[in-house]
Amino acid sequence: MKTKVVRDIIRIDEAKCDGCGACALKCAEGAIEIYKGKARLISENYCDGLGACIGECPRGALTIERRETEEFDDEAVKKHLEAQKPQPILPCGCPSTAVQEFKREPVPARGGKAPSLLGHWPVQLALVSPTAPFLKGADLVLAAHCGPFAYGNFHEDFIKGRAVVCACPKLDDFQAHQQKLTEILRRSGVKRITVVRMEVPCCGGLMFMVKEALRASGRDVPVTEVVLTTKGEIAG
Repeated sequence: MKTKVVRDIIRIDEAKCDGCGACALKCAEGAIEIYKGKARLISENYCDGLGACIGECPRGALTIERRETEEFDDEAVKKHLEAQKPQPILPCGCPSTAVQEFKREPVPARGGKAPSLLGHWPVQLALVSPTAPFLKGADLVLAAHCGPFAYGNFHEDFIKGRAVVCACPKLDDFQAHQQKLTEILRRSGVKRITVVRMEVPCCGGLMFMVKEALRASGRDVPVTEVVLTTKGEIAG
């Protein structure tokens, strides 16, 4: 039976939470996850009650309350964090993980069909190696998953001549993505980043991810944010 004590612990107001994931990224113990679009505690004994996550919430959904709860368990936290570490991608030949670069010659559209301007593979941030050759000295686009669906001219305006990776700040593993982006910044010499995200509030987590990765990597890279509307326009 777990010991109960009276101590400080985080409280999450679901009515205010928009699921942006900023708190999950900031929690060093990995005590917070996004579930069904809302932040929640994974386990009370993972939360140290110090409130490092509070200042990152743009909606004021986090507070500290003092109540009876499980004791903070440092050993349980260590095991939890170890289990959350991304597993290495094996060179199994799977098309989703094999690094590829393509030469794209300018080809006029035929029959009204625009050619692909993507110059490499993979594009999922979770699958991209920090040492992938297409990242070296790149002008990098970090795109929300929904962006290319919403914006019809995405290839011409955002992919042409750039390296691109995509992620979802609401549904993906935020901490793993931030760690991957940090390693990319440390090892690839990326020269600038363009964040292309949707107008929905949770998508703002991509900018938070970039800021945290820049801070952790010690890099000073110019960042541009482009916000797309759900109607397929660039927000003014």
